[in-house]
This record gives sequence, structure tokens and C-alpha cells, in this order.
Amino acid sequence: MPASTKKPIVIVTRKLPDIVETRMRELFDARLNVDDKPMSHADLVEAARIADVIVPTVTDRIDRGIISQAGPQLRLIANFGTGVDNIDLDTARNRAITVTNTPGVLTEDTADMTMALILAVPRRVAEGAAYLKDAKSSWPGWSPTWMLGHRIYGKRLGIIGMGRIGTAVAQRAKAFGLQIHYHNRKRVSADLEQELEATYWESLDQMLIRMDIVSVNCPHTPATYHLLSARRLKLLKPTSYIVNTARGEVIDENELARMIEAGSIAGAGLDVFEHEPSINPKLLASDRVVALPHMSSATIEGRIEMGEKVIINVKAFLDGHAPPDKVHPAMF
Repeated sequence: MPASTKKPIVIVTRKLPDIVETRMRELFDARLNVDDKPMSHADLVEAARIADVIVPTVTDRIDRGIISQAGPQLRLIANFGTGVDNIDLDTARNRAITVTNTPGVLTEDTADMTMALILAVPRRVAEGAAYLKDAKSSWPGWSPTWMLGHRIYGKRLGIIGMGRIGTAVAQRAKAFGLQIHYHNRKRVSADLEQELEATYWESLDQMLIRMDIVSVNCPHTPATYHLLSARRLKLLKPTSYIVNTARGEVIDENELARMIEAGSIAGAGLDVFEHEPSINPKLLASDRVVALPHMSSATIEGRIEMGEKVIINVKAFLDGHAPPDKVHPAMF
């Protein structure tokens, strides 16, 4: 980019932490979304026409229709998020538009929430808390047979996707006494397997039929859409649980809801949903489902670190350097 005193236009689609927005205003002609209302398709098209850089979030669909109408000055889409399934990478590449993301910074936060759900669902944590807060309830005190859940110590945990987050989940789960199993595109190193005492399954089907808890930690790609299909969900034991903090599209949500309602699966801990923000009402109505509003990465520290990564990527690109978090389609 030629030297110029004019600051590049950087359009940010959602409200970010103040410290991040302040730094963006210092460095760029940053157009902020102070009301934090999701931008419409028309708004995103207009942003693509005038911006040098767009900073979308995971809920903004930067599809072919938007990218194909982009002005010639748009050369970077700096996603505020790790997953990039919200961006049409092929069209961006064809238009010579670079895409970056924010990997790594959310690993520990997401793994923490995954572990929280692994604990909460079998032990009925949310159900118990809701009972005490219900004005219509009157807790009579402790009873040896009331609100019984299931022990997780010694149970088999099957992790789908042993990347950064899956590995962090495995480390936590091992400390809680769970037996670690995993399915991944590639087998992890022998050293890591030994450290985690992990069992690798090349066949996802073979792993699923043996697990007590299944944790979804893989990205959403065309290959993982409904990876847990109706057929695969039926492989699970009726005493098993599913936890998903990755992407809702990985699970056939309607079939999952039907199976939980029918008692064909013990329960689920879900932070993501297939058609967000819409959620299958059967899931919300079930006492055997702990449902969270896509908050596994929602820590102040994590959001600030995400913003810092976005700024580094944008600044590096505008200064003529390769951004450190450039996305290549083959990565997903």
C-alpha cells in the first residue's frame, strides 16, 4: 500500500472492548458499531464497498454476495474469531482478499467451559440451582435419594477434534479421572498420547458406541456438517452425554432433541446451536439439557486478546507484511 497520510478505513461490525476500539481509532479510520446491533446484509455490502478492511465477527455472514460487490480497495477481512465458516474463503481468494482470524487465544477459556459442561450435565448442576431459585419450590433439606446424578470419575470421554482446544479439554478431563479417547483427522504425537493416556480411534463410529461422554471440539467445515448425524447419534448409549462448545452445525440438532426427549440419550451440554440464535424448543424444555448462549469464550481477557490479534493482523497487512494469522482454506 503506498504511503499516505490518510488513515485506512476499517469497519468493525460489532461492539468490541473499549480498549480495543480505542487503539483501533488511534491507528485507523475505524468505523465502530457502538450500538452493537448486528449489521444487515445491505449494511455489510455497503461496508465492503467502502472499507479497506472489514472486521467481522463469527455471526456475520460474509458470503459470496457481499464479497463479489466489494470495492477494489477491500483487501483484508480480519475476522474477530477463530472459526471462519462465516466467510466465503473461495470467493475471497478469487478476489485476492486476504482473510485472517484469531487462533489460540480462546483455547483455555473454551476448554474451561467445556469442562464445566462435562461436570454440569451428569451432576445436574443447573437443575439443582434452578430449583433453589424457583419461588414455587420449597427445599425440604438434604435427602439420600434426591437429585441423584452420575459420577464422571472413571468414565470414558470421547473428544471429536484433538486440536488446541480438544487437547486442553483432554488435559483437564484427565485430571478429573476421565479416560481419554479421541477421533481426529490425524493422530497426535506419541508423546502427547502418552501424556494424556489417550486412545485414538480412526473410526468415529467405533468410538461413539463406547463412550460415556462425547465432546465436540472440531471446526465447522463442509466435511464436519452434521458429522454427528442421525445415524451416528443412534450409535450412542442411552446413558451417554454430549457436550458441544464448537459449532452447532456439527450436530443434527433436531435428531438430538428428539433423542433426548425420547430418553435415547442421557443429556447434553450445549453452548452452540445449529440455527443460532434460534434453538430447538425441545432442548430448552428439557431438564437434561444445560443450554448456554454461546459464551464459552466470553471472558474479558479473551475478548481483549482477540482484539489485539485483529489489530496486529490489520497493522501488519497495511504495512505490507504478511499478517501472522493469515487463513488458508486448507487449514479448515
